[in-house]
Amino acid sequence: MYFSHRYKLFIFVFFIFFFNACERRLGWGVIFWSNADTGMPFGTVLPVYVKSNIEKKWIVGVPKEYRTEAVKNGKLEIPLAQLEFFDSKRAARKRAAEFAEYALIYAETMQDGLPVREEADNSASRVYRLRLGELIKVLGRAEGAPAISTTGTPLPGDWYFVRTEDGTTGYCFSYRLRLFDHGSGSLQFAGNASETEDDPLLQKIQSKEWSAQIYEEMIETQKFDLEALQAHWSFSTGEDTGVANVFTQDIDRSFQYSSIRKIGERAWRFDGTSLTMTMLTDTLLSINFIDRDGMNRQANFAALPVKINDLIAQEENRRDALYGDLFAAGPDFMSAMFGNISFTEQRDFLWEGFDPLVPDYIPVSVLGRGKIEIRYNLSDEFAEYYTGVLTLSFKTIGSADKDVHFLYKIGGETESESVVSFEYLPAAHIKDAIVATKEETPFIIYFFKSATE
Repeated sequence: MYFSHRYKLFIFVFFIFFFNACERRLGWGVIFWSNADTGMPFGTVLPVYVKSNIEKKWIVGVPKEYRTEAVKNGKLEIPLAQLEFFDSKRAARKRAAEFAEYALIYAETMQDGLPVREEADNSASRVYRLRLGELIKVLGRAEGAPAISTTGTPLPGDWYFVRTEDGTTGYCFSYRLRLFDHGSGSLQFAGNASETEDDPLLQKIQSKEWSAQIYEEMIETQKFDLEALQAHWSFSTGEDTGVANVFTQDIDRSFQYSSIRKIGERAWRFDGTSLTMTMLTDTLLSINFIDRDGMNRQANFAALPVKINDLIAQEENRRDALYGDLFAAGPDFMSAMFGNISFTEQRDFLWEGFDPLVPDYIPVSVLGRGKIEIRYNLSDEFAEYYTGVLTLSFKTIGSADKDVHFLYKIGGETESESVVSFEYLPAAHIKDAIVATKEETPFIIYFFKSATE
């Protein structure tokens, strides 16, 4: 009996303490999610009385204009993630004013797996993975790096600073979002049948840059096609946009999908398209799709050990060094039969007296000037006998420049740096930016360094 009285007294004291605590205000808060029970919209400023880390809830006061039968004693429990706390009402009002322009703006995700990122850049770390149909609160527009299509043009859309229902904040690109206004009433994510568990292997794929496999072959042989590298042939899952891009020398396709679904141990389908991908190894990906003619297309992409831009810089440095050696050996050369040729530091050339070479080796109607380019590589066999490959791009009158190619060697037969030999090279002997064959009976010009005063 005595215990029972003490227990009742304890309960009585607890409730008195609880209700008294509810009357003592902790501070003020700003609602960051529309409340369905009261109709309070995002940005409402209200008093905060209790914070429960165990229940993960706030007890707040509801302004009179939002009180309904569901609200008892003017108090309401709301999740911790849906309110931002401040010590003063002024600070809470200031925070609410910062987002006033987007107070009614929410967004629905149109793609499963759409990422929320740490920064407004699709290379930034992902902080949240949205489900298809999930709702998020838009807090504002953000400046960021645009998402780029395979054609190199920016995709339509903007980066937005957003907040998920669990309180996670970050940046999301709007191409696969549906923005809408919402003032009050129910606003809940009910889930979607297409939701899947996190797929670590898929996330690994999405974290890598996938480049055309031909670049991997270039790295192995150290023979680089600069034009191909500058094209940046690649594959992207389009994690931020819901548009996968396949771009190679002969493929330029985009696929808008709703989700990426696992169809095998290391295979996935982009739902709503014919596109599938298979992870052959940790660094090799195979892409398959049906083209517009109903034919199956396949392409491989590799995760390279170096950045494409670093490879481009490496190849440009190699070409600069080759041209530097040629310029240092001259820059003015003469031939008794085929005229004089001069080079400049800007890679311009001037050739006078080349008429005997027209039209068999040099096209008709070209001017005797133009640009020098080092575009191509020698096969290992030819690298033993030649310094490199020169392309003289002749200016013309009223038409496109005309390219003439020469295998060249500094030193020639005399082993003197004052001699440069030019061996005519038809374009047919160049394949995939590599010279592996040449004329059986070559035509060679020997240039000697011009005498200086």
